[in-house]
Amino acid sequence: MNTHIALLPASEGISLLAPAKINLALHVTGRREDGYHLLESLVAFAEFGDQIDVSPAAQDRFVVTGPFAHAIPSDASNLVLRARDALRSRFPSRAGAVEIVLEKRLPIASGIGGGSSDAAAALIALNRLWGLDLGMPALCDIGLSLGADLPMCLHGQQTGRPLIARGIGETLHTMPRFPSLPMVLANDGTGLSTPLVFRALLRRDNPPLPSPPDFADIGTVCAYLRETRNDLYAASLTLAPGLGGLLGLFVQSGALYAQMSGSGATCFAIFSDRAAAADAAAFLKARHPQWFVVATETKPASE
Repeated sequence: MNTHIALLPASEGISLLAPAKINLALHVTGRREDGYHLLESLVAFAEFGDQIDVSPAAQDRFVVTGPFAHAIPSDASNLVLRARDALRSRFPSRAGAVEIVLEKRLPIASGIGGGSSDAAAALIALNRLWGLDLGMPALCDIGLSLGADLPMCLHGQQTGRPLIARGIGETLHTMPRFPSLPMVLANDGTGLSTPLVFRALLRRDNPPLPSPPDFADIGTVCAYLRETRNDLYAASLTLAPGLGGLLGLFVQSGALYAQMSGSGATCFAIFSDRAAAADAAAFLKARHPQWFVVATETKPASE
């Protein structure tokens, strides 16, 4: 796999999708002395997400648009700006002023990696715009300094391939074969703090993921997922009891499998095809028009 992102600087703007990161399964297997939790997670990336546009400018500018723009900080605490500044601090002579426009389509604090995916897209776009020619290992090192989800989101940006993440999220194994999963994402407006969810965990030394099979089709994926867990679900449920009802609605809508993603509160459901996913999304929207609900599909992997 080619680990280089770009060879020449881009003279014009770069536009990238920052896909939703779906934790199809998430096992908490331990905790390091520094407080970081050890995880094993099967991750897929959706065709739906935020949008990042980066272009040269006379001076730095950061603009946030989209349905969830109101909830996004525009100061130095924003992960996109932290990614820009982390890259610039390493290459100050080559990192010119830029305008970054973030179209925020994903709800925040929702367990689908929106902020991390945005930052990963910004790193890849700026690497190209500034002509830095950094490979994936170097970008992952920078990303990991910003957050444990950044390496997997960077790989999701580069390949889109589903992967298993281990450690604190830095050890990645991409799937050689994995089908596209028709899916619905839904969030009832609840935002959950990841640190609070981890604090509510009753057990941190859970069994690891089962050995993955050859993921030849959707049925194989769902059969495997039924043998897995999201170890954060019970903890999240103590903070957001409505999650159980959301999963129940997925069952009513004919889902093959449904679970919470990450630390919540976004839940996902897998369906047999795009039409079934679209019908389920309409089913949820009719009952809860104020919810975030989207029918999408995850990116596949093929040998």
